[in-house]
Amino acid sequence: CSKTPTCFFMPVSVMWNFWARSVMEASLCASCSNTPRRVDLATAAKLAAIIRGRAKIVALVVDADDALIGEIAQAVAPDLFQLHGKETPERVAAIRAQTGIPVMKAIAVRTADDAVRALAYTSSAELILFDAKPPEGLTGAMPGGNGIAFDWRALLGVKDKVRYMLSGGLTPDNVAEAIRLTGATAVDVSSGVESAPGEKDADKIRRFITAAKSR
Repeated sequence: CSKTPTCFFMPVSVMWNFWARSVMEASLCASCSNTPRRVDLATAAKLAAIIRGRAKIVALVVDADDALIGEIAQAVAPDLFQLHGKETPERVAAIRAQTGIPVMKAIAVRTADDAVRALAYTSSAELILFDAKPPEGLTGAMPGGNGIAFDWRALLGVKDKVRYMLSGGLTPDNVAEAIRLTGATAVDVSSGVESAPGEKDADKIRRFITAAKSR
């Protein structure tokens, strides 16, 4: 995958409405060469086939063009596209129209002004993912998944105006407080439950789910 701009993540998420449940996501990232969780398109398709019907499949893309979006839709058939680049509301709507697949748009947050950007996507994205904006000058920063938390109070002005998932530096030790403060009904975690980059830790996953359910 290091020779191609098409890469996949395999994060673990916890989502719940009336109950909590563990959800594995097979997610695709375009133009991500510095993530330890990347796999090629063919591998992603095989993984999707294994988990289909047992978990939701999320294709995570970064500023992907129509051709790549079409390839992903055909080969992986995800349940959701997660857009983690600089996609405009118009681009989000176009991907939804092209594929007929629901879209989640990631919004990088450091301040309340960053969070307000989510309001522009209410008519084009089914869901917003609030993630931490990387600090300026961070070496090797990725569009998301940097394991960095942000001040959750930045969401207080918009959290009741959009459907969203909370991400960014969540761990078994802070997820309960993050949920308490924001009222989030869905959270996303990857590096927070790893023992090493790209290696999930079963005990941390169990602790994370337990902490999330406690709220």
